[in-house]
Amino acid sequence: MPRGGVVIADVLAKKLTLKLDVIVPRKIAAPLMEELAIGAICEDVKFLNEEIISTLQVSKDYIQKEIEKEKAIAQKRLRLYRKNKPLINIKDQIVILVDDGIATGATMMAAILALKKKNPKKIIVAVPVGPYHIIDEIKKMADVICPNILDEFFAIAQYYVSFDQVTDDKVIEILK
Repeated sequence: MPRGGVVIADVLAKKLTLKLDVIVPRKIAAPLMEELAIGAICEDVKFLNEEIISTLQVSKDYIQKEIEKEKAIAQKRLRLYRKNKPLINIKDQIVILVDDGIATGATMMAAILALKKKNPKKIIVAVPVGPYHIIDEIKKMADVICPNILDEFFAIAQYYVSFDQVTDDKVIEILK
């Protein structure tokens, strides 16, 4: 998953001699709280955290506008990253879905739901760090490899010595 996940997936793909591809989920941010995900979209799938939406009293109108905005961004990124090539055929294949960490889990859950529609044999989520309660939810959807599952979790960046922003150019370079 772009962007940081592509860097980690590249290392895994080379070590395990696997094909590398990209899927582009997008977070749906809470109103006035850009870092808080109330859900995510991925291809034609949406995942919504109804508990957060209800607590914050987020309107359906706001959610629909955000979905449309994020879909447009995701489609643009897919064209940029894949150069109009389709996703590798994953039917009856084992898929390792990689990210640089999990915070709210919304984008990961949307990506899992989108991949499941393509009928893989199995989906394995591989991430270096994530909060216990979110990893537990993701385990209900896929197998999970996560060496650092934490009770107290604030941000993915706090678990890296260097957490520089990965550019689109870097993702394109890796995917070549």
